[in-house]
Amino acid sequence: MASHQNQDLSHKAGELTGQAQVKKDEFLNQASGAAQSAQNQASNLSQSAQNKASKLSQSAQNKASDASQSAQNKASDASQTGQDIKDQATHLLQQTSEQVRNMAQGAADAVKNTLGMNSPNDPSNQTNTPSNHTNPNNPSNPSTRI
Repeated sequence: MASHQNQDLSHKAGELTGQAQVKKDEFLNQASGAAQSAQNQASNLSQSAQNKASKLSQSAQNKASDASQSAQNKASDASQTGQDIKDQATHLLQQTSEQVRNMAQGAADAVKNTLGMNSPNDPSNQTNTPSNHTNPNNPSNPSTRI
């Protein structure tokens, strides 16, 4: 009977060893699966974070580019407006200068006429006024007749 008991014990020890090996393999598989799952999740999270960072970077670049273009457009508009104002001021000053010159010439002629210094019959005193546009004796306004 002792040998039968030894066989039973040996058989039970073999079964327990087999069961322990199966449990060990199951735990290792579960641990390996969990590690693989954790690695996949970490990889997915990393990829997601990279995608979001890339999108944010692109969005920031687009906004910076839009802001730069807008600033350039506004600077160009301001420059054009400044040039327009300058041109208008130049034209106004030219007109005003011409009007002042004509008024001064008219005032000088009126004073000469009043004082009798501007004789209409004296060709040496004739001036080129709006009423006397062609003066054959004035070299700056020669007659076209030959």
